[in-house]
Amino acid sequence: MSLSRLRLVALLALPMLLLPAAAEAADGSISAADTGFMIAATALVLMMTMPGLALFYSGMVRKKNVLATMAQSAAATVIISLLWFFAAYSLSFSGEGSVIGGLDRVLLGGIGLTTTSSFAPTIPELLFAAYQMTFAVITVALVGGSVADRMTFKAFLLFSVLWLFVVYVPSAHMVWGGGFLAKLGVIDFAGGTVVHINAGFGGLVAALVIGNRIGFGRENLSPYDMSLAVVGTGLLWVGWFGFNGGSALTAGSRAVFAIVATHLAASAGAVTWTLIEWASRGKPSVLGIISGAVAGLGTITPASGYVLPWQGAVIGMIAGAVCYWFSTSVKYRFNYDDSLDVFGVHGVGGVLGTLMAGVFATASISAVDGQAGISGLIEGNFAQLKVQAIGVGVTVVWCVVGTWLVLKVVGLIAPLRANPDEEREGLDLALHGESMHA
Repeated sequence: MSLSRLRLVALLALPMLLLPAAAEAADGSISAADTGFMIAATALVLMMTMPGLALFYSGMVRKKNVLATMAQSAAATVIISLLWFFAAYSLSFSGEGSVIGGLDRVLLGGIGLTTTSSFAPTIPELLFAAYQMTFAVITVALVGGSVADRMTFKAFLLFSVLWLFVVYVPSAHMVWGGGFLAKLGVIDFAGGTVVHINAGFGGLVAALVIGNRIGFGRENLSPYDMSLAVVGTGLLWVGWFGFNGGSALTAGSRAVFAIVATHLAASAGAVTWTLIEWASRGKPSVLGIISGAVAGLGTITPASGYVLPWQGAVIGMIAGAVCYWFSTSVKYRFNYDDSLDVFGVHGVGGVLGTLMAGVFATASISAVDGQAGISGLIEGNFAQLKVQAIGVGVTVVWCVVGTWLVLKVVGLIAPLRANPDEEREGLDLALHGESMHA
């Protein structure tokens, strides 16, 4: 057959190849485009923890604790991944409970090659479970930043296991899995409550229970290597496109709007934090630039799929100013040692972003599949802001009480904190027998 005839056959066959795909999309079955997009988003969000958060956190601790800090991110990744597929996914996203889900998906039971979830009907349910796993992983890993330089590795492992089931899983079910906050109408596109409020307030409680580092407020606790933190920030920033864009759960315009709003919020947060620091301290620090960017990223998260891009920039500006204030003035005014500003950036940002979603939500952005969109205060819907405030309050109370209980239980099993000699020596050598030294 001549080359020209081959081309003609291929051209005639093309519509036949496209028809099954169109039929799949039309009848609500698995979409290849959405599946490919969500595979990429899942990989991006996993990258946020390993190596993103590992580098970001380890660059901001002292040299003697770099490996121990990385170990927390690595441990959270592997432990939470296993527990998620064992039971945590089922308890989060199956069943009809108001606070906790069911056991239908324990050990991934009932999930086949073509099984989809009502939460993401155009991708395989196993992919949806894997995507949600990456959120659980990074939330637990984030908490470790508040107690860096002093929490024992054994305590962190026990804490991670218990905190996942006591705090994270019920919160995920209440907000995303059909629980009572979802039924109340709380909107959280990608984790302002489930991820950032939980990580920030959980970290604050842990920091208060464990106590301040030796020398906090008196000795130089400067970061070991800001270059590591900058690289980590870059990985987090890019990964956040999967975090927020992927939360659309489809490869469409809403994902694009969420990604652009996310990028603008990060940029605005970085600029705002830097300008305030420059004006008040005389010099713009690299730490300030990356802290402002992460503040913008965390704060836009719950609103990213509900707002216009310019509104994302406004939210980022608010985040840069408020999170700066909490991470500097408020922390030292009340003398709590949130080592890597998890509360100041993620906890405060999560509260701000969840409330801002109730202010800036734009119906035209969230109106998908023929459903009415969600309006916020600016479009005349004050009720949505009230609902958001309830969501914030419930999440904070649940997290604070649950985290305190988990820490008390862990403290009965293992020491929460390294002893003074180990802390002075450094956790790398004292707990892991390794060192950054040549």
